[in-house]
Amino acid sequence: MLFKGLRWVLSPFSLLYALVLQIRNKLFDLNILKQTSFNIPVIAVGNLSVGGTGKTPQIEYLIRLLQDDYTIAVLSRGYKRKSKGLVIATDKTTVEDIGDEPFQFFKKFQNITVAVDTDRVNGIQQLLKSYPKTNLVLLDDAFQHRKVKANFYILLTAYKQRYTQDYVLPLGDLREARSGAKRANAIVVTKCPANLSAQERSEIVKEINPTKSQQVFFSSIAYDTTVQSEIDRISLQDLIDYEVVLVTGIAKPEPLVKYLTLKNIKFKHLKFPDHHNFTSTDIELIQQFYAGINKPKKLILTTEKDMTRLSGMLKKVYALGIKTALLNSEKFDSFVKKEI
Repeated sequence: MLFKGLRWVLSPFSLLYALVLQIRNKLFDLNILKQTSFNIPVIAVGNLSVGGTGKTPQIEYLIRLLQDDYTIAVLSRGYKRKSKGLVIATDKTTVEDIGDEPFQFFKKFQNITVAVDTDRVNGIQQLLKSYPKTNLVLLDDAFQHRKVKANFYILLTAYKQRYTQDYVLPLGDLREARSGAKRANAIVVTKCPANLSAQERSEIVKEINPTKSQQVFFSSIAYDTTVQSEIDRISLQDLIDYEVVLVTGIAKPEPLVKYLTLKNIKFKHLKFPDHHNFTSTDIELIQQFYAGINKPKKLILTTEKDMTRLSGMLKKVYALGIKTALLNSEKFDSFVKKEI
């Protein structure tokens, strides 16, 4: 968020932006602007704020939850991809074709279809034509994509940057006004401490003030116990004996940095922007840091998302995976399954 001292300058722009978005949403609510429904369940996952709320692990959680009962397709816009229009992932698809997060879904889950299209209506229509057995679609980062009328909306908000304490762009980081949260069926407060007390949860629920039909859930980040390359796996505990070059190109690497520090893992952090397309200059810089370590046990560590772009460009690169850990998973699971 920008400096508080600039708020008085930016406030009129935020109010104007919020007003335009509220008018747009109202036109959709009144069916003046067209929404398209489908005869299969469509779950939209997104947020009110810009980036860093944990959409990717939440989508993966839903895949694991529903893949035994549904034939799933995941549809994303494919942020920062180099292709245009609809792309349905195949074995010949590269990360440049569909973007890092969809590519990650495609590589991790063999029994789902992954596609990208900025026109979500067209994307779903073409998926159903090409894969008629598809009977559930997960829309990634689509809370503001009103042209598709989803059956179930999951709104994510980060524990330390809740939308209830934020402002609309450019004053704050919100894509639309806080009132947009009313469209959600489930609101998930992500990246919570694993030991979040019942009292604090109650206070946050009161702050969010959900409608009678909404439910609020809490999740934390669960890191894998190993790091993995394309050919090798190392226990996270064993990394204590290594010197590590940590490479991140994600919106908010702070939780990962804190986690590795708590695990007493020694690392040098090279931080790049979110969804960064690594250049030859970047790779040379990473290799210089790696070559500068005078220990036999050393490696390059990154995130799963960054691994989609770095594998093949670097040797000795490992990824640390994460999962969403719902603090009341049984209630969340039953709520989702019942509603769809």
